[in-house]
Amino acid sequence: MADTAKWYVVHTYSGYENTVKATIEKTVENRHLENLIHEVSIPLETVTELTEKGPKTYERKVFPGYVLVKMVMSDESWYVIKNVRGVTGFVGSGTKPTPLTDEEVAQMGVEKHEVVVSYGVGDRVTIVDGTLSNFTGTVESIDIPGNKVRVIVTMLGRETPVELDLEQVELLDET
Repeated sequence: MADTAKWYVVHTYSGYENTVKATIEKTVENRHLENLIHEVSIPLETVTELTEKGPKTYERKVFPGYVLVKMVMSDESWYVIKNVRGVTGFVGSGTKPTPLTDEEVAQMGVEKHEVVVSYGVGDRVTIVDGTLSNFTGTVESIDIPGNKVRVIVTMLGRETPVELDLEQVELLDET
């Protein structure tokens, strides 16, 4: 059943995000709905503001007025979320909530996927996906949080830096 859980966007009154999140989590715990409602999230970003007294760091809501819920859509889960005080409804066309796509979830950074790379700076690699597929090059830099790798590829007799996703590159098997 956990395979069908998807992320949905719930619209709330502005300023009620934390209350809605807490209420949903408490309701899930009290009614034992952990199999239907898996996770509740309010995407935050860290902001550093320069003031007269020096830098001030705080967390700010990325999407004010919205809460993200990973759940299995059913009449019961829909009813629980819809009847939380402060919730105005689900985001979607008409009366049917629309789940977020995997790309949207990845862009929002809601689900953190641990990336393990088998190569390091200076290693020879093969590009396995994209327009430069089957090209080989040397890793110049790796940005794991940004999911990027910079590879120096030789094209037309010139060394050219190329920025790729971490998954587009594999360690060159030189056996």
